[in-house]
Amino acid sequence: MPAGVAALLRPQVDGVADLLIDEIQRRVPEYSRPADETYLKVLRLAVNEALRGFLDRIESPRAPWDLEVFRTIGRGEAAEGRDLESFQAAMRLGARVAWRQVAEQSDELGLDPRTLYDLGEAIFVYLDQLADAAAEGFAEARAHAAGERERRRRRLLDLLLSRPPASADAIADMARAAGWPLPRTVAGVAVEEHRERAEGPPASLLPPDVLPGLDRTAPCLVLPDPGGPGRIQALERALGGRRAAVGPAVAPADAAISLGWAREALDLGRRGVLPWDGLLRCADHMAMLVVFKDEGLVAALAETRLAPLAHLRPVQQDRLAETLLAWLRHGRGVAEVAAALHVHPQTVRYRLRQLEELYGDQLADPDVRFELEIVLRARQALDAAPR
Repeated sequence: MPAGVAALLRPQVDGVADLLIDEIQRRVPEYSRPADETYLKVLRLAVNEALRGFLDRIESPRAPWDLEVFRTIGRGEAAEGRDLESFQAAMRLGARVAWRQVAEQSDELGLDPRTLYDLGEAIFVYLDQLADAAAEGFAEARAHAAGERERRRRRLLDLLLSRPPASADAIADMARAAGWPLPRTVAGVAVEEHRERAEGPPASLLPPDVLPGLDRTAPCLVLPDPGGPGRIQALERALGGRRAAVGPAVAPADAAISLGWAREALDLGRRGVLPWDGLLRCADHMAMLVVFKDEGLVAALAETRLAPLAHLRPVQQDRLAETLLAWLRHGRGVAEVAAALHVHPQTVRYRLRQLEELYGDQLADPDVRFELEIVLRARQALDAAPR
């Protein structure tokens, strides 16, 4: 700009500032709140800094320039939970009003058309620079808030999975600090570790209220409200085919217990004892989880209860064990057992006579039958698993 333009405009600053503030308050709804002093303070600060800063720039374009005031305004908008739309609309309106005032007084100020044109272009270039500074501060504050939120949610996850369990009050306090609506129930989710891609799916793909712990030595999640509509399906889509097991729904203070069951289910699924069909849900396999809770104990019980079959050839053992389990599961009816095994009823009668000879009166004892069903179910699951 030609020398002296800034000096010509400087006496107009206070009047133009008042005009800008009145016009912005009248036409931008966010700034037309007479009871909200915060917005008015931000508006006055922005207008005065913008006008005086502009004159300083055209007077000394190579002088150091600090836009921290506008970065601070951007941070403040983010901290208040607002976006920059209203602030930017106010700045655009202010630029137009300021330019109109200068144009109307150009003759009085002695500004020739070329200088007036350059001044208008400079105003809008300057406006872009202010908007960029505000956006920079806004993005910085949002990133800081997101980082702090993530740190608090990590601490919340640690608290939920602590043993012994934390108190309900401590969990509620941490949940409030982390901005996490405390649900009535949660489920621990054990996730299989990827050898090729240990980082797992991005957290952004998970439902926003899921607490992620995919970077842990044993990857896991905490899923709020696991029984809610579509919750399991949404989690399955986010995991993108990665194997995982969902523990039973429990109170938040018992999240570690739910995760423990989920990890046992994941291990049984990996071994082939439990079938993979999407996410493994402990609620669908509770009996098998109970059976395999102590495999050594089940093996000892099996050795006792299956001892009458021990002297038979393996093929005979398998046939009689299969028939005995079907007999126990299907109400001990020959026709039902034959249908379940896809064999002739006469074959079932023959095998049942063999079992009666081997077990004698033991099959009449309900406790023995219960223990037999436990060990036979475990045997069947192990036989079906890949070697």
